[in-house]
Amino acid sequence: MERTLIIFKPDALMRGIVGEVLARFEKAGFKIVGAKMLQPDYEHYFKHYEGIGTLKTRKGDEIFESTLASMQEGPVIAMVLEGVDAVETVRKMVGSTEPKSALPGTIRGDYAHVSYGQAGKTGKGVANIIHASADPEEAQKEIAHWFTGAEQFDYNAVHEHFTQPR
Repeated sequence: MERTLIIFKPDALMRGIVGEVLARFEKAGFKIVGAKMLQPDYEHYFKHYEGIGTLKTRKGDEIFESTLASMQEGPVIAMVLEGVDAVETVRKMVGSTEPKSALPGTIRGDYAHVSYGQAGKTGKGVANIIHASADPEEAQKEIAHWFTGAEQFDYNAVHEHFTQPR
């Protein structure tokens, strides 16, 4: 089984859609193995977005700073999900980073619509509901950054009781 990190961003909490979005992952068969609500500081986000994700290096200071500012607008809910090909499948479910380009049926396609251009005009980060790890290596680093081992749990979901030998 593979694990991946998702973060419900402040805009998801402010809109009250966390439960709806989380249900989509559960219906797809993903198991929640870690969850917490928190409001990280700038340094925590710096390590996440640049130390691990290299956002500043790839996209520049303006996008980096607006992203960090938008992430600090309120609390977030971080979760570790577990399942078969979790990273790739969760990324498909989440959709394109730019909400207006995300396909209908994806989380961002169904719940967000802001474009990079509009975000740039307002000087804000793109409100795109959720973060999801980009690849398995990034997922491992992100999970270690957001969760200790003691904050992740191993347990059998109901369907696993019937698929594993005694």
